[in-house]
Amino acid sequence: MGGKRNTPTAGSRILERVRKLGPGSVFTASDFLDLANPQAVYQALIRLAAEGTVRKIARGVYEFPRIDPTLGAVAPDLDAVARALQDRDATRLVPSGAHAAHLLGLSTQVPVKAVFLTDGRARALTVGRRQLVLRHAAPRFLAPSGRVSAMVIQALRWIGRAKVDAAVLDALRSRLSAADKAQLLADLRFAPAWIGRHIRDIAATGDVGEAAR
Repeated sequence: MGGKRNTPTAGSRILERVRKLGPGSVFTASDFLDLANPQAVYQALIRLAAEGTVRKIARGVYEFPRIDPTLGAVAPDLDAVARALQDRDATRLVPSGAHAAHLLGLSTQVPVKAVFLTDGRARALTVGRRQLVLRHAAPRFLAPSGRVSAMVIQALRWIGRAKVDAAVLDALRSRLSAADKAQLLADLRFAPAWIGRHIRDIAATGDVGEAAR
C-alpha cells in the first residue's frame, strides 16, 4: 500500500519563504497571504517568533534576524522596518532630518532616532537601541514623487541654509544617479526657493537637463 504523501503545512510554506527572503529581511503578515488564510499566517508567525526563528518588531511586522558569530542577533535595519510599516498601513514614509542626511552620505553619525515624515498617525517604535519615529506631516512635505527627491529636500532643510556649502553639494552630485537628478528637477516645485537653487546646481551635470524635460 502506498503511504500518504506529505502535504506541506502553512507553517512550513511560510518558513520556506522566510528562509528564501534571507537574514535581515523584514516582512508583514500580508506577504504570506497567498500561502494560507490570515489566521493561519498569524498563528504560524507567532509560532516562529516563539521559537526564535523570526523576531516580532511591531504588530504584524517581523524580521528574519541576521546572526553575528560574536554579537548574536543584529539589530533590524530601520529603513526595512519603515518600508514594512508603510506597506502594512498603506501610508507614505519619507526619511527626514539627520536620518535623511545619513542615508545620503552627508553625515557619518548614525542618529539614535530615525525620523520619518508620514501621512499616517504619529508614533514612535523602539527597535533595538534606536527609535523609529513617525511624525505626521502636511501633504506639501510628502508631495515629491521621488523618494530621493524628498530625502534631499529634507536633508538640506536639516543642514540649514547657512551650512549648505560646496562640500555638501559635491557629495550629493557625486552620490546621486542621473535618474535621481532628473527626478530632483521634476520635483523642484516642491522645494523652498533656496533649496531649489541648490537642486539646479546639483542636477546641472551631463544630460540631466534633457532627461528631465
